[in-house]
Amino acid sequence: MRLSLRLVVLLFLCVAVAGCNPGADSSGANPAGHSAPTASTREANRQVLQERPFGNREDFENARRGLVAQDPDLVIAHLGGGEVWNMPAYDFIASEGEDAPGSVNPSLWRQAALNNIHGLFKVTNGLYQIRGYDLANMSIIEGETGWILVDPLTARETASEAFLFAREHLGEKPVRAIVFTHSHIDHFGGVQGVLQHLSEDEKANLRIIAPAGFEEEATSENIIAGPAMTRRAMFMYGKRLARDERGHVGTGLGKGPAFGTFGFAPATDLIGETGTELVVDGVPMVFQVVSGSEAPAEFTFYLPEHRAFCGAELVSRNLHNLYTLRGAKVRDARLWSGYIDEARTLFADAEVYFGSHHWPLWGQANVQDFLAVQRDTYKFIHDQTVRLMNQGATPREIANQLTLPPALSQTFHNQGYYGTVSHNAKAVYQYYLGWFSGNPAQLNPLPEPESARRYVDMMGGADKVLERAREDYQAAAEMEPAEAHDTYRWLAELLNHVVFADPENDQGKALLAHVYDQLGYQAESAPWRDFYLTGAYELRHGAPEQGIQPAVMREVLLNTPVSRFFDSMAVRLKAEDAEGEHTTVRITFTDLGESYLLTLQNSVLHHRLASADTPADASLSVTRPLFVDLLIGRAGLKELLFSDEIQFGGSRLDLIGFFSLLDKPEGRFNLVSP
Repeated sequence: MRLSLRLVVLLFLCVAVAGCNPGADSSGANPAGHSAPTASTREANRQVLQERPFGNREDFENARRGLVAQDPDLVIAHLGGGEVWNMPAYDFIASEGEDAPGSVNPSLWRQAALNNIHGLFKVTNGLYQIRGYDLANMSIIEGETGWILVDPLTARETASEAFLFAREHLGEKPVRAIVFTHSHIDHFGGVQGVLQHLSEDEKANLRIIAPAGFEEEATSENIIAGPAMTRRAMFMYGKRLARDERGHVGTGLGKGPAFGTFGFAPATDLIGETGTELVVDGVPMVFQVVSGSEAPAEFTFYLPEHRAFCGAELVSRNLHNLYTLRGAKVRDARLWSGYIDEARTLFADAEVYFGSHHWPLWGQANVQDFLAVQRDTYKFIHDQTVRLMNQGATPREIANQLTLPPALSQTFHNQGYYGTVSHNAKAVYQYYLGWFSGNPAQLNPLPEPESARRYVDMMGGADKVLERAREDYQAAAEMEPAEAHDTYRWLAELLNHVVFADPENDQGKALLAHVYDQLGYQAESAPWRDFYLTGAYELRHGAPEQGIQPAVMREVLLNTPVSRFFDSMAVRLKAEDAEGEHTTVRITFTDLGESYLLTLQNSVLHHRLASADTPADASLSVTRPLFVDLLIGRAGLKELLFSDEIQFGGSRLDLIGFFSLLDKPEGRFNLVSP
């Protein structure tokens, strides 16, 4: 939008929304365009302080306990230029979480302050953690001759910095093992940042311990739906938002993921059964397999000699996601709760809890109580959602009425800083009954833009809708918080129709952005806040010019089974262009000794393992690294035609034509407009 037009829009809102003098922006917009919190938003956030015991400072004491060293100027450079991590950017958050601004839910502000506490910490004798160098923690267990590292963060850059910081303050010791607790990238993606500092002898004798199914799950999650998931992750983690009181304050689970250089390393030891015991560099470890809870491949473990329980991400100091807003398979709340109960029994002697996120907990009774509350929170959401579902309630009805009982609502560690009762209840419904509520009106509705046009026309046109919406928005500022919140929710739904009916309606977009600001400011969940505020940002500034580039996943893809590449190609086939095409292509990976036959027919692409001499219309012999480069756009047509690493059979033009039938998703599509 040109500056002159933006000024016109701001002047219009100044008069129409706030009733102020032209020439002044009474919305109090900051440089990113985010408006000031309204009176009702400020009051809603003030009332949150009455809901739980904010005077309890035990979490702050625990989060600072055992501090060995801290870098107050922790900024980590990206290998490709720029920054991948910046802790001082969050210095605007009060150190004790006090005096929350009107634009941040005080409960989330408190969690953000706790997640600001970073550095190297001693958990107990022989056990350390590095926190605040990435979304997750890296834990260090001292063995007889060296270190066992747990969860080496998301990115090469952050893992390297954390590892070197630990060496600086604990002394340089060889690394004997690395433990990946589960298959999400923030727990293994930084492994190369550690490996780059090890000697060849260390790497040759290194044990890498992971849950069964780890490699398949770790390399496959983002392959098929990667472009959509990474685009939504930009919303969920507030990637485009400023780090300030009206922007991103954290994710609840930590400060945020490190969008750096991702890596991978294959496991040497896979744990497939609960009760498995290993002695790693002289340290006994007992494992509990919890796959299918927070991650499809995951374990927790217990250190008997330390009496310390690593909960991985089975438990953390927030309510987690049964369905994550970036998009993933729905998780089983009943199974999840059962695993927590099992851990509580198996490791009942634990006097220390430490996890893949947040800060530890000390005291056997405290650990038991923590696990019981976590267990019962997931079980309550599951059982009560199913109860209401069986009474005929819809997902929206259940989400609107379900709240935690008093026994579960007075602690902080199970609150909705990341997942929420609302969207987790919908996830339980989806797990059992899917997307359809049973109402025939929802069976085959019109696409959103067409439905929106009809709604707006029936309401008398966009001008009339906006006139009423402005009145309601202005009135909401002085309403009681609960009524105002419902009004903002309604206006979001109403104005979304205006924007989808006419994406060029700047007045509608501007007013909807104001509504999203207020909903974001009131959200206790960091992902909800970031979704609302990123929605407001993109209504004002448009979609990003560039999405998250697939090249950052190159090293992970190099360790991905090549059959997954063909799954990805199949979902990128442009069916309309492939209509009437019938062709076969044989692709041989010369460095792997594997051949696959791809068959295009009926606008569908199939693949299967084949022999190197299987007949095909065209054939391609290539190394896996070059094929990965072709998939991620690092190599193009010139490389395909002239590289010495490629051999052809049949027509090169036919082969080029085949690859031209594949979509190249950019990962920058609109979410808040058509």
